[in-house]
Amino acid sequence: MSAWFGIEGVAHLAFWVVVGITLGGAGLAVFPRNILHNVVGLILALSGVAGIYLFLGSMFIALMQLLIYVGAICIAIIFAIMLSRPLHLEVPVRRLPKVVGGVGAALVFFLGLLGVIVKTCWQAAPERGTDWSIKTIGDLLLTRYDLAFEVISLVLLVAIIGAIVTAGFSRRLSS
Repeated sequence: MSAWFGIEGVAHLAFWVVVGITLGGAGLAVFPRNILHNVVGLILALSGVAGIYLFLGSMFIALMQLLIYVGAICIAIIFAIMLSRPLHLEVPVRRLPKVVGGVGAALVFFLGLLGVIVKTCWQAAPERGTDWSIKTIGDLLLTRYDLAFEVISLVLLVAIIGAIVTAGFSRRLSS
């Protein structure tokens, strides 16, 4: 019982709180019909994922998660909402085939991800370096991790273009 009151107990409790925030935010991002509630849920879920990165010891990835996904993409989504049709207009009814298709696609993705997790031979990570200066991170992003850097840039670009297209499409519908 005293293990819960020590440092490790508090760390376990904090971890499960972060997991709860992540899952609660994910549920809030998916289930409500109000798009503003969905965006708030997405922000919570992505912030929780950043917290999980902190628990994994990767402060840089956690900060990039907050900066790129919470800061940039969620703000782009909020701009698209502001530029789209008003929320007080009637929301179209969800069709059963679309819901079943969405659940089916999510299930296929989940089962594929679960298969990869189960079949992977996991190994302990090698020792990390201690030099985490901005220069070292910049050198690594532009040399060893250049593909990841470009993928992050493309995700951000697609989010911005998607926000612009969504705003333009909804303006055409309301005209």
